[in-house]
Amino acid sequence: MSKSSLWTIPPAWWVGFALVVGVMGAALISPLYALYREAWQLRASDVSAIYVLYMTGGLCSLLFLGHLSDRVGFKRVLLVFLALSLLGTLVSMLAWDKSSLIVGRFMVGVSSSLITISGTLGLTALLSRDGLSSPQRVAMLASFLNVFGFGLGPLIGGVLGQWSPQPLLTAYIPTLILGLVGMAAIYRLELPGHAHRAAHGQGVLRWQDCMPRLTWPARAESVAFMLTCGFPFLAFGVFGLYASMAPLFLKQMVSWHGPFVSGTAIAVILLASAAIQMLVSRMRVHRCGRLGMLALVVSNALLIANLHASSTLIFVAGVALTAIGHGMSMLAGMSMVSRIAGPDNRAGLLSTYQLIGLIGSMLPMMAVGWIADHWGIDWAVTLFALMVMVLGTVLGWAFARHPRMRAMAQE
Repeated sequence: MSKSSLWTIPPAWWVGFALVVGVMGAALISPLYALYREAWQLRASDVSAIYVLYMTGGLCSLLFLGHLSDRVGFKRVLLVFLALSLLGTLVSMLAWDKSSLIVGRFMVGVSSSLITISGTLGLTALLSRDGLSSPQRVAMLASFLNVFGFGLGPLIGGVLGQWSPQPLLTAYIPTLILGLVGMAAIYRLELPGHAHRAAHGQGVLRWQDCMPRLTWPARAESVAFMLTCGFPFLAFGVFGLYASMAPLFLKQMVSWHGPFVSGTAIAVILLASAAIQMLVSRMRVHRCGRLGMLALVVSNALLIANLHASSTLIFVAGVALTAIGHGMSMLAGMSMVSRIAGPDNRAGLLSTYQLIGLIGSMLPMMAVGWIADHWGIDWAVTLFALMVMVLGTVLGWAFARHPRMRAMAQE
């Protein structure tokens, strides 16, 4: 792959490709949890622990390394953490027990958060001179690519997990191959002059830059940002339930099951979420946020109903509403972050935004795993869904009425 051939493709395309393949391995394992559970005799709480510790890796990277792209540049961060993601994927592929799998998943978790931030910053820098400089459009594109990459992972994992020989080995191979292509492209990429500072950062990394800290906007934007961060908290949480527990509760909802079914359900949520973000990209943000929360509330009501009805139709409707709610919530949230953030704190606010989303995946899933072990998966899913319904109703109402969100309609 020569530099000249690489240069014929716009640099933003390669950054977008690296973003997709860098996060693809993050959700790859979701449809394989049932296979690991059977092979290693895991409990529901063990599965949730593997998922939570993967999320812990993402949380740690945001706390300690969230400002890394501002300091050393998005290109270096993207390259280093693509390499770490591939290493974590390799460790996961060769894992022999729960502990070794957790190590690999932790490495992937650390990587995925930094790949998302550095890829988003790279797209922002590269598209600023290409006619796509609207903050909302760049945020929408970055969110779409991020969700698209996460959606491809479980789809590939589900197909290979269902039909390939030695699925706990072969399911990881496509991610490794595509990741190597992404690394080679980013390493040899020549960036235009206007993206030089974003690519190389402000200077040498200092130890103070790795101290745990969160970035928060000015007081005038504080409430708006707090409401905005509620969107990834609930959207990540709902997706986390499907990503970690779907193989355990889908058997009670549909007559067919296996890695392909759970992987497809997870992929549909994410890929449809990405499509929804494209379709409603021009919707006013307060309306987008309100409808997104409403869809999540209704989808969780259907989830509770289907624990007793075991209806394929209700299951499909619930998955569709989950995808709609996830997509509209993430679009509304990213759009608000892009408006609230400035050039000096964009990476920090993105880190805070994603960190709160990770907490929304971690804490509820720990509770779901514990409740499932002691009282059964039905009670665990029901209590989780009730929490989402209450919080989603309050958040959707407050977000839609806040003047900062409504002001965006006139901007």
